[in-house]
Amino acid sequence: MTMSRRNRREWRIILWISLASAVISAYFGQAVAPADDPPWRGVVQGILTSLLIATPIAFFEVRRARINALGWMRHLPLVGYFLVKVAFYCVVIVAGLIVSRLLMSIGSRPFVLFDPIFRNSILFSVGMSVAGNLIIETGRLLGFGTLKNLLLGRYARPRSEQRAFLLIDMKDSTGLAEKLGAIRFHELLNAFFRDIADAALECDAEIHKYVGDEAILTWPEGLALSAGDCLDCPFLVRQNIARNAARYRDRFGTVPEFRAALHCGEIVAGEIGDVRREIAYVGDTLNVAARLLDASKGLGRDVLASGELLARVRLPAGLQAEPLPTLTIRGRDAPLEIAALSVRGGQDQH
Repeated sequence: MTMSRRNRREWRIILWISLASAVISAYFGQAVAPADDPPWRGVVQGILTSLLIATPIAFFEVRRARINALGWMRHLPLVGYFLVKVAFYCVVIVAGLIVSRLLMSIGSRPFVLFDPIFRNSILFSVGMSVAGNLIIETGRLLGFGTLKNLLLGRYARPRSEQRAFLLIDMKDSTGLAEKLGAIRFHELLNAFFRDIADAALECDAEIHKYVGDEAILTWPEGLALSAGDCLDCPFLVRQNIARNAARYRDRFGTVPEFRAALHCGEIVAGEIGDVRREIAYVGDTLNVAARLLDASKGLGRDVLASGELLARVRLPAGLQAEPLPTLTIRGRDAPLEIAALSVRGGQDQH
């Protein structure tokens, strides 16, 4: 069975967290080891302790949303959510330290539990777990790509880039909100955006932001763009929604539909804001994509792409592009060539 890109990405995150933690823990284990111990012993115990603590915590943090049995955590108030995580961390940390000591004592020395090294190990493990959890939660809030760019200062000064954008807008969101009520409509949006996120990860897209009932995805100029992944993405979203159709009907009595528009061009990217900072994309490209999304309603076509984008990417084998009359956009001298995208044979495939 082929592993999805999202699963591969999550396992890579778990692997890198485990490796980084093992290196740091190896140094800590060697530093706090008794003076009469050989140096390798503290290194081995540090690595073993890291595997027993950091790996399960990383798995819990990264894969929690994929484990159905833990879905109830998403509905907890912040205090309850925090307490559950603290309890889990405490159990894993204490159990990991005990097991690692027990294993390292086999055939060499008596098993001793509570001593200064054990207390220091608990403090070190708690500190590592809090720091790792802070990074993961911040990455979830901002997006890991955005967090990386902010930390590296890539957009500390505005810079021009060539990017493609995909705008996805839920159909009849106002009617659905009136029918479901605000709370249940919010839950519907969350499920809808989760299906979009799965498709985004499969297509190597960055999720720029959610605006109301609309999601904005983007690709920098590169392999994922030229290979046509951006054109595949809205159809993969449709597949995800179709796969979860029964769940949507059971929970909300309806299956969401959407319109999408794709365009590419030059934008200026840079950090913006004071109290709260984010990476903003400014330029005509996003405005044209928004006008293209508006045009899809009048044209009765669910997925539109600009001719400028189609000229730069490879059309995936399973898709077809039907040229439409050019679109006149205010403030733009030349009319925009556009096409409607659809799946060959009339059935979604990827």
